[in-house]
Amino acid sequence: MSDRFTEAPISKLIGFHVQPATEQDSEIGRAVVELDIDERLNNPMGRVHGGVLAALSDAAMGIAFGRTLQSQQDFSTIDLHIHFMRPVRGKKLIATGTMIQRGLRIGFLQCTITDDRGREVASSSCSCTILMDAALTDATLPG
Repeated sequence: MSDRFTEAPISKLIGFHVQPATEQDSEIGRAVVELDIDERLNNPMGRVHGGVLAALSDAAMGIAFGRTLQSQQDFSTIDLHIHFMRPVRGKKLIATGTMIQRGLRIGFLQCTITDDRGREVASSSCSCTILMDAALTDATLPG
């Protein structure tokens, strides 16, 4: 099952590999995003840069939330919190984003990132909001 969130430009730039959605993934709001590691993603100490981990978790949670939307709906991340648990020098990262709760406009998600040895390297959470239709928003704004 394919969705519009699987092939984002940022995914191509950084090298994210988004696993195709199953029907259950779309129902519950879940996404798995993998990233092969190489030296281009390292900080000066030779470990994966924290910003890469944050981008990976943002992608996994955003895709998970996006998969629950109707085709005409868009969304934006409101906030993102990440906890780095260990430095990363492995060959691959796997981020699993899962929706915890969703209301009419806001969703709350979490993500776990593991390395190629199955160790948890980061944990994150975010909230996302469904954006109103641009035509309705533009018509109701003053000026």
